[in-house]
Amino acid sequence: MNDDARAAAAAQLNHLWSRGREFLGSDYAILGGAMSWLSDRHLVSAISNAGGFGVIACGSLGPDELGAEIAATAERTERPFGVNLITMHPDLTKLIDACAAHNVSHVALAGGLAPSSAISRLKDAGIKVLAFAPALALAKRLVRNGVDALVIEGMEAGGHIGPVSTGVLAQEILPFIREVPVFVAGGIGRGAAIAMYLGAGASGVQMGTRFVGASECIAHPNFKKAFFRGHARDAVLSPQLDERFPVIPVRALANKGTQLFVEKQREVIAQVDAGELSQADAQLAIERFWAGALRRAAIDGDVEMGSIMAGQSVGLVQSEQPTAEIIDQLIEEAADAFDMMITSGAVSSARERTQFMG
Repeated sequence: MNDDARAAAAAQLNHLWSRGREFLGSDYAILGGAMSWLSDRHLVSAISNAGGFGVIACGSLGPDELGAEIAATAERTERPFGVNLITMHPDLTKLIDACAAHNVSHVALAGGLAPSSAISRLKDAGIKVLAFAPALALAKRLVRNGVDALVIEGMEAGGHIGPVSTGVLAQEILPFIREVPVFVAGGIGRGAAIAMYLGAGASGVQMGTRFVGASECIAHPNFKKAFFRGHARDAVLSPQLDERFPVIPVRALANKGTQLFVEKQREVIAQVDAGELSQADAQLAIERFWAGALRRAAIDGDVEMGSIMAGQSVGLVQSEQPTAEIIDQLIEEAADAFDMMITSGAVSSARERTQFMG
């Protein structure tokens, strides 16, 4: 790419995600996907320092633990970062208050439809709210309820996922949601995919799996090696045993731990049938199982019996790299993709770029 072409491609990239960059306050509209046990002070600050937007995964942390993590992250970066909160957390209100007390600028509400009470409490504290939208109708509802941005995450993602692919969600939602920035997630591992979704009207992207290979990520070496060896087809969905007992599918690399989840489902279903557990408590038991299984693999390094949550882009994570190098590579790849589009005439105007994905 010559200098003029590179400048034109860079300008196109900056233009397309200018809304996302402005919303996040970052150089690049790349959200770090919140990964329990891994999206901590080290990785989050590294992403933000490299120009992206790191997001702390609260997971099962309590309010005091979350406050300490926020403070420790703030000591490592002067750039903005956010927090991801699980809506079913029993201390959600206190977690929101902890974010407010530590001057967190952005909070993403995940793990279920964001409740209006949580949205209001966050906005009253001056915090910008992101929420996950698995369908157009819910996206419109969330916008009416006051969220400041949306994340649409396809089933190619790792961890807890929905039933629809990223490409279909993008086509369903992006043309019809203009009121707030929309970030696309799921299966994004290279800059060319970033360029594609920006060309479709996204304001930015969210990436998790790619950052497991970051040198600043605290994942156990065994966990990282499993990623480096993995392929897209290895990242499979957890099974559901009983339609009366819906569980949110989890995408992870297949191993013996997958069978443990089957056994856990049988145990919990039996308890529900016996009247020993309510549906809500049973769901919480499943979430606690996944949190423990993920820690067993990601932190303790037991990649046989633990859960190796990974998206289908895992095959694109081939070696360990510094976070800054990963982001630089993504930006260069995105610019190269735009250069190809500009050179071929595929993207020549703002009107044409909005029609890129048709």
